Amino acid sequence: MNHILRTAILLSFGCTALAAFSNFAQAQKIDIAFGVSTVDAPGASQANGVDHQPVSLTGGTYPGFSGDVLFFHNLGIGGEIYWKASQADYAGQGFNYRPIFYDINAVYSPKLASHAYLELVGGIGALSTRFYTATTCGIYTCSNYQSSNHFDADFGAGIKFYPKGGFFVRPEARLYLVNNNTDFSAARVTRYGLSVGYTFK
Repeated sequence: MNHILRTAILLSFGCTALAAFSNFAQAQKIDIAFGVSTVDAPGASQANGVDHQPVSLTGGTYPGFSGDVLFFHNLGIGGEIYWKASQADYAGQGFNYRPIFYDINAVYSPKLASHAYLELVGGIGALSTRFYTATTCGIYTCSNYQSSNHFDADFGAGIKFYPKGGFFVRPEARLYLVNNNTDFSAARVTRYGLSVGYTFK
């Protein structure tokens, strides 16, 4: 009798867990997107040359990819990576650089109207800058750049407009607060852009 009771309890828990997981799977939404942005940052004249170098991150084209999974009442997690499309001259010092922003975010995306959703994000990541100084070789590979990595926190917002089905267009903005960003004129960088993507339900 005890064996039957234990089996019944285990089966009940199993069925409950399966039903909960099924509801979870049905409720989740997955977004993937490709975007193009530009960035704005304090000018080179605002740098003091000690804590911050007189090089501004302002300007340039930044393509990138982003994605998120919403799994609980419009809440979820996401990630993004954006990089400068072309190398830029580093203050006439004889070498170029390319910044790369990547972050993992908490995402909140409530419905605004029948075909529009607000998207609020906040998270952590890094600004990784590649400096193309010279080719160096290790044991297995050679590289023509050195990376300077700085932790960042990012905050942002966008609005997803759905013109047809799961396809969306999302104007967006991000504020990056870069820790110890000695390579550039300031610790604050803003990215503005537009992404095109698709939502899987």
